[in-house]
Amino acid sequence: MGGEPILALNIVCFPNCLDIGILGEILKGGADKVKEAGAIIVGGHSVHDNEPKYGLSVMGRVHPDKVLPNANSKPGDILILTKPLGTGVINTTIKGEIAEDKHIKEAIKHMTTLNKYAADCARNYKINACTDITGFGLLGHAYEMAEGSKVCISIKSSNIKFIEGAIEYAKMGLLPAGTYRNKKHIENKYEASITEEYVLDLLFDPQTSGGLLYSLPENEAYKLLRDLNNNGIEAFIVGNVTELIDKHIYIEP
Repeated sequence: MGGEPILALNIVCFPNCLDIGILGEILKGGADKVKEAGAIIVGGHSVHDNEPKYGLSVMGRVHPDKVLPNANSKPGDILILTKPLGTGVINTTIKGEIAEDKHIKEAIKHMTTLNKYAADCARNYKINACTDITGFGLLGHAYEMAEGSKVCISIKSSNIKFIEGAIEYAKMGLLPAGTYRNKKHIENKYEASITEEYVLDLLFDPQTSGGLLYSLPENEAYKLLRDLNNNGIEAFIVGNVTELIDKHIYIEP
């Protein structure tokens, strides 16, 4: 939302039946990413649990005039997404121990890429609205943006980039449970004119460490896209914003 992180606290759940060295690697990974983000870890809290869980409670700062809301999209805006989709599907296949190594590596690459770099590029542009794509999937978060902005968002499905392997696994029906919950959450609030059900499934795929969705004027959007791509970010245009007609979300071929 335009802010920068300053301090972070570790939040850890860990079973005592696992090698404590695994916990050390988890904490090291978190510390490396916090450092990369320009913040510092100042402590944390740990509890015993039957399943490993790890997260961060982060404090940051942002100038009041530079906050990027998720509900200020304007008709005529272009939508840019800064990461391909598919981490939910691939994580499901990892749990099922059927994911190919190259697909695992590709998913990990995207999940460990900080949104800091895309955010740094966007600071030089007029961003009307921004949200990250996480648990509600692209369509769930796009709906939040559209409903809050009182506009219609059209998603061009053929423009969407997916992590290698995601389409293959989605066609096999290897979907996380969150996909179905996300569909249920906004049922009757979107209209799809695509025939490939697996594509729709991937648009609802809950993302782990997904990209940023930017809504900005057309004359700024193509400049930002070029800037993002020149900085090694796999960003792409996903659709556009129009006046509200009936549904808040339309999915086109």
